[in-house]
Amino acid sequence: MNSKQFILLSTPFVLLLLVLGYCTPKKHSPLRQITQVNQNYTRYLNRLDTSLTELKKAVETDQPSIQVQQAFQEARLAFKKIEFLAEYYNPYTVKSMNGPAIDEVEEDDPTEKIISPTGFQVMEELLFPVYESSSKKAVLQEIGILKACLNRLRMVNETTQMTDAHIFDAMRLQVYRIITLSISGFDSPVAFHSMPEAASSIDALQETFTIYKPSLQSKSPALSQQADHIFINSIQYLKQHSDFNTFDRAAFITRYANPLSRLLLEAQQALLIPLPSHMRAFSSKAGTLFDTNAFNPDYYAPDQNSYLTPAKVELGRLLFFDPILSGNGARSCASCHKPEKAFTDGQAKSIAFDFKGEVSRNAPTIINAGLQRASFHDMRVTFLEDQATDVLMNASEMHGSMQKAVNMLEQSAEYTGLFQKAFPQDSVFLTERNLKISIASYVRSLTSLNSRFDQYMRGGTTRLTALEKQGFNVFMGKAKCATCHFMPLFNGTVPPDFDKTEAEILGVPASKDTLHPRLDTDLGKFSLYNKTLHKFAVKTPTLRNIALTAPYMHNGVYDTLEEVVDFYNKGGGTGLGIDIPTQTLPDDKLQLSIQDKKSLIAFMQALTDTTALTGTPKRLPSFPDEVALNHRKVGGKY
Repeated sequence: MNSKQFILLSTPFVLLLLVLGYCTPKKHSPLRQITQVNQNYTRYLNRLDTSLTELKKAVETDQPSIQVQQAFQEARLAFKKIEFLAEYYNPYTVKSMNGPAIDEVEEDDPTEKIISPTGFQVMEELLFPVYESSSKKAVLQEIGILKACLNRLRMVNETTQMTDAHIFDAMRLQVYRIITLSISGFDSPVAFHSMPEAASSIDALQETFTIYKPSLQSKSPALSQQADHIFINSIQYLKQHSDFNTFDRAAFITRYANPLSRLLLEAQQALLIPLPSHMRAFSSKAGTLFDTNAFNPDYYAPDQNSYLTPAKVELGRLLFFDPILSGNGARSCASCHKPEKAFTDGQAKSIAFDFKGEVSRNAPTIINAGLQRASFHDMRVTFLEDQATDVLMNASEMHGSMQKAVNMLEQSAEYTGLFQKAFPQDSVFLTERNLKISIASYVRSLTSLNSRFDQYMRGGTTRLTALEKQGFNVFMGKAKCATCHFMPLFNGTVPPDFDKTEAEILGVPASKDTLHPRLDTDLGKFSLYNKTLHKFAVKTPTLRNIALTAPYMHNGVYDTLEEVVDFYNKGGGTGLGIDIPTQTLPDDKLQLSIQDKKSLIAFMQALTDTTALTGTPKRLPSFPDEVALNHRKVGGKY
């Protein structure tokens, strides 16, 4: 066969292949989808670059304040398009672009070099409420920093290997970021451009999700159709209700954001895209931030030895209520953390050991204490195990000894058996390490996120009153509470990764005297690191069960929630007239109305949840031939 014959015979075969190729539906390969996502991301980066250039031009040519502000807001909208992937792959660069406008210092830096904030939030304070020409140089400097960060994002993106699993994880985390940070004004604290920015962010998620729709359509047509409605309605709601103070966050979260995060999970599962397998604070299997058992306290444990088991928890519960651990055999952990008071004691400051005065700070609740990265008001320990050791050995609190406690417990066959059951893998099971692990396990088990608020967020529409829903919106918006007490834990553990716990400088006064206010002398976190910037900084506590934990603040200065709200409404210590230049709490008055305050307190009271947590042991393990010991009081004498 010559070559001409081969060409003639092959032609019909080639035509057949072309026809089949044209008629056969194209497969949407994972590689093609990832490439499209990357192309979109590159387009978003270019749009941000263009927006920053336009902003720079407006500033350089001395355009009117309103035009400069509009150019800034366009740049912010462009940034929100890249945020979900930039935060996922380059969180440190994004912090330089959009971190809080607060000075920082490295805890292990002996020179105390101040790390100044940079990026959008710094610029926002220079441009709003009014842009003054005296800020021109500083604004141009921040634009230059943002441009440099943008170049960094581009460079890293060239070598980043995106995956479908990462993309869906990033989208879901962005929904949580919108719920907890964006609509609270966390990163738009002056311009309050939060709702349009959230809409821009969801728009980027929709464009990304659309790339996967053909594949989803073939696997779950109903889910694909549902996605269109959820995305469109979420964006519409944000655009139609853009006023920061009147925005109904309760409605947005329950009607749109929760269904959106649930949709993304279901779509990921339908597409057989794997969920993250590594342990994290928030379960990748949870559909919303408010799902039952969504948070895993084991994430905050030091290692696998401290992971929760029923045997460790039960042993720790007995130890928690046993005064045998104290130096005088008369007090226990429960002396200052009483179950009936949500594990506080109702005192401004607890009674000290042997009635020698009082301890230095107010006893906080330990419910949900396992869902944070630091313990004590000054954040001096990372793990609950070290907290247990610290309290047991503290001369003002338990005034005990770990070794003496072990020696004493070894004399009880009951305790010996319980330790062996809790730590069966250890050759020596009754040790100092296992003692503190057991107590920490009990505290870690006191995790409960099932208040009426949580039930409302899970679909129980009648679980909150109209007043409480109004209060939630004030909390998340006008009162700015949620910019420090992050939902849904309502403590200082920062979403959506929940990996860092923050401290704040509030300017808490030493007394209620507002005519002659004096700053409380407690140096807080400064006592730990001796960094000037940390003076008076204290950990942001949880507000869950706050109706049961009076008095309030680290020094117990306020007896009622009304007094606490009034303190914040006035702008903290600075608002009272105390000179504290490092205060991190905004010092502007909140201008809360009487109704705002009433509803805010009503909402906080709806965060009560001590179900199945407050039971105490009926008896404590016995000791042979120790009549006095066997009559020791559960929880101690005082």
